[in-house]
Amino acid sequence: MILYEYPFNERIRVYLRLEYLLQRLQLLLERSNPIDHHYALQTLFETAEVAARADLKAGLFKDLERHKSILQPYLDNPEADQAVLERIIGKIDACVDGLTAMPGKPGQEILDNEWLTAVRNRMAISGGTGTFDLPFYHYWQNLAATTRLQNLEEWTSSLVVLADTVFLLLKLVRDSGNTRRVAAHNGQFQQNLPANRNFQLLRLWLQPGIAVVPEISVNQLLVSVRFLEPRDNAKPLPCHIDLSLDVAICV
Repeated sequence: MILYEYPFNERIRVYLRLEYLLQRLQLLLERSNPIDHHYALQTLFETAEVAARADLKAGLFKDLERHKSILQPYLDNPEADQAVLERIIGKIDACVDGLTAMPGKPGQEILDNEWLTAVRNRMAISGGTGTFDLPFYHYWQNLAATTRLQNLEEWTSSLVVLADTVFLLLKLVRDSGNTRRVAAHNGQFQQNLPANRNFQLLRLWLQPGIAVVPEISVNQLLVSVRFLEPRDNAKPLPCHIDLSLDVAICV
């Protein structure tokens, strides 16, 4: 199944972008080629820029507290798995403590590093990290892979708390959704949503053998999906077939 996700609000949109970048960074750090470490740095800069939003840290605190307030009443429920609840609440508390101890914005140390700033500024120019433009960067790329990896791990250490928090919050949101099979008719699917619910994320699964791509639009009262037929070297076209899909709406 191919999974598509769509956020209901800006905060979840930022979390999804951070998750995408952090997962890409993790993958690149498992490799040793200089070109992989080049793109690891590029991903590091993208992550730091997204994390530099003025409202991000406050939003993380707010969402951690929201999930904790939802879970805490179940601690007195004999039908709930107390060990699981205590473990999740412990992770929430650990993220709160980590964010509280963090000076400034997440990833601020990356943006304040003069060496990294010089590389980041040249990366903004097409082909700007060539040998003659950045000889000190060329020197770094020719260091042993273990040395480069040690540097990268040091630079990414300021993002560990952010990564733990974003991954935990998105897992809690995703786990709140109940997946069900629905039908789309004539290439379209719509679902009305109950009022007074704070929906966070739409998750949609399609069979990989069906050559369609969803165009998703959501608000707090309606989910609307239009399916398009992808074409090589051309804009996708609306399709008019009936198909089944799995949907979960998370809170």
